Amino acid sequence: MAPLRPTGHTPGMEDLRRIRTPRLEIAYTEHGPPDGPPVVLLHGFPYAPAAYAEVVPPLVAAGRRCIVPYLRGYGPTRFLAAETPRSGQQAALGQDLLELLDALAIPRATVAGYDWGGRAACILAALWPERVSGLVSCTGYNIQDIAASARPAAPEQERRLWYQYYFHSERGRAGLEADRRGIARLLWRLWSPEWHFDETTFAASAAAFDNPDFVRVVIQSYRHRFGYAAGDPALEEVEVALSRQPRITVPTIAPHGGADGVGPAEASAGHHRYFTGPYERRVLPGIGHNVPQEAPEAFARAVLDLPI
Repeated sequence: MAPLRPTGHTPGMEDLRRIRTPRLEIAYTEHGPPDGPPVVLLHGFPYAPAAYAEVVPPLVAAGRRCIVPYLRGYGPTRFLAAETPRSGQQAALGQDLLELLDALAIPRATVAGYDWGGRAACILAALWPERVSGLVSCTGYNIQDIAASARPAAPEQERRLWYQYYFHSERGRAGLEADRRGIARLLWRLWSPEWHFDETTFAASAAAFDNPDFVRVVIQSYRHRFGYAAGDPALEEVEVALSRQPRITVPTIAPHGGADGVGPAEASAGHHRYFTGPYERRVLPGIGHNVPQEAPEAFARAVLDLPI
């Protein structure tokens, strides 16, 4: 196993692996003993596996097998068929994670993530709990309630969601196509106002946005969650199950950045109602939305505090 370098380097790019699932060729890196308890670390939008560069070493030191995939639409991950919808809907993220575990012949794993990655992890834990030994989900319960998406939020929260409304328009799609790095850099600043990342750190993740399907997957994701875009028909059964807002039974730790600029910490204060198993919420003062990159020790600690 090649050692990981500090933040700013994409973990193990020189050791990038690929594996095929029914829909994707998923690019991922793997670190630690192959027979160690598996942990899947999942990035969000607009981020990349580089977010976990400083999370993986303490997990490996504790004997964990760490798998860090690129989500659909990011980095070297590719769709296998031209006719597969370039969907970023929540069911797709959860199904991709399930199929990755199947392809790697992993019967059960700790799953940990934030933003889109946290959503995939929550979905796996909710619908296929037998595959999950523990869950780390930043900001708590991340399964979308699409039926309630037309219900207005408080004005301050509506302001935070400007980028989602922007992506609902063709102007927003064209804007993301024209300057995906510029939009991502702005969101990093707004969502993590106390994190002063440098250009090298940003560039290590921004390379993942060059995927040819990035814009289509992102735009479909933000339109679908408001009911403005159809989902992949092959995933309709999963979406119906998610519409019931299923409870999560597996042991869960929910870190939430106290300075999160898109989802304030108070938003997850009542999320315990979605968890019927052991659940602990940890608010991290001064930390924004990108918890694994801003607070890698706290994120790793959350993983290690869960049962194997």
